[in-house]
Amino acid sequence: MIKASPFRPAWWLPGPHMQTLYPSLFRRRVPPPLVRERLELPDGDFLDLDWTTVTGGMVVLVLHGLEGSLESHYASGIIAALSHNGFTAVLMYFRNCSGTPNRLPRTYHSGETGDLAHVVRHIRMRYPGIPVAAVGYSLGGNVLLKWLGEQGSAAPLATAVAISVPFDLNACALKLENGISRIYQHHLIKKLRKAVISKARIHPPPFPLERLGELQTFRQFDDAITAPLHGFRDVDDYYSKSSSRRFIRDIRIPTLIIHAADDPFIPAAAIPADGDLSPAVTLELSRHGGHVGFVAGHDPAAPRYWLEPRVIAHLRGLES
Repeated sequence: MIKASPFRPAWWLPGPHMQTLYPSLFRRRVPPPLVRERLELPDGDFLDLDWTTVTGGMVVLVLHGLEGSLESHYASGIIAALSHNGFTAVLMYFRNCSGTPNRLPRTYHSGETGDLAHVVRHIRMRYPGIPVAAVGYSLGGNVLLKWLGEQGSAAPLATAVAISVPFDLNACALKLENGISRIYQHHLIKKLRKAVISKARIHPPPFPLERLGELQTFRQFDDAITAPLHGFRDVDDYYSKSSSRRFIRDIRIPTLIIHAADDPFIPAAAIPADGDLSPAVTLELSRHGGHVGFVAGHDPAAPRYWLEPRVIAHLRGLES
C-alpha cells in the first residue's frame, strides 16, 4: 500500500538539497554510551557492532548507508532516540566501515545480505524470546529490503523500517551523474576511493591504484571495483542482482518504507508502484524531505528531526 506521509518540511529548508545537506552538515551528533562488540564471521572476517548500554524491550538493529558510521547524523540520531525510548539498540557496521580495515579483499555492497543474516542470528541467540526489528538507511535500507524479500515468511524479525532506499541501483547511479545531484556522487566517490587506497596496504584492489582517479561515477567505480571484488560479472550484473525493488513483493513481515518523492539520489521512476509492494509493506511517500533529511519545525534555532519519532511510533505500534 502506498499512502501519503504526514511529514511537512521546515519552511526555512526549502527543496531537496537543503533538506539533504542541512542535517549532514549541522546536526549535532550526541549518541548514548555504547559498547563495541567484534563479531567473528565464518569466512574469517569480522563485523563490529555498537550496543547501547541501557537495554530493555525490543532489540532494534540499525543499518547505515554507503560509507556510513555512528558519525552519520541519522545513525547517531536513531540510536539516541531508541535508547531514550527504552529499546535495546545495536548499530551494525558494514565491513571496512568501523574504523578498522576488514581482513579479506572483499568489503560490502548494496546487495550483501549474508552478513545481515548472520548478525540477526547472533542477536536472536543473545536475546532469546525478545522481538527483533531492523531500521535501514539508504544502502542499508536496500540491503534490508532485499534480505526480507529473500527470507519471505521465514524472516526472523517482528518488523522493519527502510528509509530513502535506492530501489533501482542503475537508475540511481544514472541520476547521480546529472545536474546538481553530481555533488553527492563526487563526495561519495571520493570517500570510496579513499577507502580503496587505505585497504590497498593490505589487499591490492582489482583496478590499478595509480588509475583510481579515472573512476568518477558510481557505474565506473562499481564496474572496476565492487563487481569484481564480490563475484559479479560486471556493473550491470551487480545492479540487476542487488536492487531491492524486485524483492519487495516477497516481503511477509510488517515493513514500513519512508521515502521522499524529491530525493536527489533516486529518480521518481525507481520508486515502487503499488504492484511492487506485498500486502505486508507500506510505502509512506512524502512530496518533500530529500535524502535521509526530513527536517521539520518552524524555528531555525530548534529544528525537528522527524524521522526518529516516526520510526519510534511504528515500533511502538508493533510492540502494543
